[in-house]
Amino acid sequence: MPPKTFPPSRAPQYRFADTLAQQERQLATNPLMQRMQAAREAKAADPWRPLYHYVNPENTLNDPNGLCFWQGRWHLFYQAVPPEETRQHWGHAVSDDLIHWRDLPYALHPGPEERCYSGTALVEEDRVVAIYHGVRYGNMVAVSHDPLLLNWEKLPDYPVIPFAGADEEPPPYGVFDPCIWSSDGAYYALAGGIIPDRPEGKHIATDYLFRSQDLVNWEYLHPFIENDRFTVLGDDGACPYFWPIGDRHILPFFSHMSGGQYWLGDYDRQRQKFVVDAHGRFNFGATFPAGVHAPTAAPDGVGGVIVLFNMNPGKPTYRMNDYLGDFYGDGQVDDDAALPARHWDQILTLPRRLTLRNKYELNIEPAGDLESLRHDHRQVGRSVLPANREVLLDDIQGNAIELQVVFDPGQASMVEVDVLRSAEREEYTRICFFHKRGYRYREPFADDPQAHRVMSTMLSNPVRHESVISIDSSLSSTLPDALSRPPESAPVFIEPGEPVRLRIFVDRSVVEVFVNDRQCVALRVYPGRADSTGVALLARGQDAELLSLDCWQMRSVYAPQ
Repeated sequence: MPPKTFPPSRAPQYRFADTLAQQERQLATNPLMQRMQAAREAKAADPWRPLYHYVNPENTLNDPNGLCFWQGRWHLFYQAVPPEETRQHWGHAVSDDLIHWRDLPYALHPGPEERCYSGTALVEEDRVVAIYHGVRYGNMVAVSHDPLLLNWEKLPDYPVIPFAGADEEPPPYGVFDPCIWSSDGAYYALAGGIIPDRPEGKHIATDYLFRSQDLVNWEYLHPFIENDRFTVLGDDGACPYFWPIGDRHILPFFSHMSGGQYWLGDYDRQRQKFVVDAHGRFNFGATFPAGVHAPTAAPDGVGGVIVLFNMNPGKPTYRMNDYLGDFYGDGQVDDDAALPARHWDQILTLPRRLTLRNKYELNIEPAGDLESLRHDHRQVGRSVLPANREVLLDDIQGNAIELQVVFDPGQASMVEVDVLRSAEREEYTRICFFHKRGYRYREPFADDPQAHRVMSTMLSNPVRHESVISIDSSLSSTLPDALSRPPESAPVFIEPGEPVRLRIFVDRSVVEVFVNDRQCVALRVYPGRADSTGVALLARGQDAELLSLDCWQMRSVYAPQ
């Protein structure tokens, strides 16, 4: 039995020319582009709408999708809900530098599938191939050839990996979020899923592998992930992105239980297995409220991988209540009319560049031309941070700023940077660095293959002691509907004697912190006071030393260039 089909989208659809010059002329007078620009201008005064993090111009967004580099430009897709519809489309933006994004028309419209959900893009010599999940239909393929990827053709107009029919046996694989790559003359695709075994009634994460010669006919092979000892019961392998990184491979994914993660390992092409020997997380607490959500990722062309995530709201909105009903089992979606008219309130993180630090660990640093947004530079020189005494920086303030703070924690038990601080400290967001307060690890065993059996040998090996970076939003807002959550706390290893370097991005309702290009934490925050713009420093227990502090105000990425 063929899958049920759904009506075509009511959102505007246009066919564009095939040359860049013609496309630009058409976009200049396109009614949808004019509508999106007007929507941006109308919503710009919202106090929590970011200036330099990407936000859907018209409405909500969900997962980012299909990040790719095509003909000299970065293309970003995301699940967008147009005002005319309640169904997800693929929204579309383009950038020269991963920071200044230009809105483009919706790329993929639902019908015959119910909604266009998550997927990835593969750049070939003469086209871009997108594979995505068509809700209640199956996994779909679409292709585009034109300079700005404005014209898409579904190839074919039915699911290439369909759901089983009502009278068919369920297949041995899941049909969900797909990703695609090519190897040795064939196409390969993953479908996000779970292993059927359910110990303690909980899921086990995996992704299922398929192969095709023509993008239309797909053969199921097997579960792709091998030797996963890292995920936990209840995880699933949604939103997978499988790419080379250095001389290894990485697979970022999203668990609906515990958030954004990645597997790191080696691609066994002969057996078509991903042999995993390392793992990490992109968020370290609740996805809802105010946390990091799903990734989109693409190679940067020089050995690294660029990744972005959507972030969830921390105040009640239509979109958030929809998700809480879906994911936490109450089955209810609150009445849109009873909630604030801020349907845009999901955003994208800044782009992050992932590279290999060593075989098992990543470097994580901000990507794109963020420096072009800086203006009004202020600086604080070297000074002592006296123990247990707040240092308020009178000349450093703002709610759309970049801070670079370098310090030596010395013997202080914690060094704190407070941002979005009100004059009397009624509201503030705490960024806390806990020196050597994380896990203690023993260095690898000696080359002797028997050494691991001798406890005394293990205990004689050197200790590797992690530190912890944390964002605490519990005092960020005095508003009655700002939702509390535990701090977002992540491990980071700082070499002995190495200064701590924090690169902090504050953008109205989001705070992102990069530590020594090795870790990143991010949260949404909602200051309710107009004077919540201050910055302060604090050392606990003993003195610490501030080596330097630089602050820049940040321009809007949507302002005329």
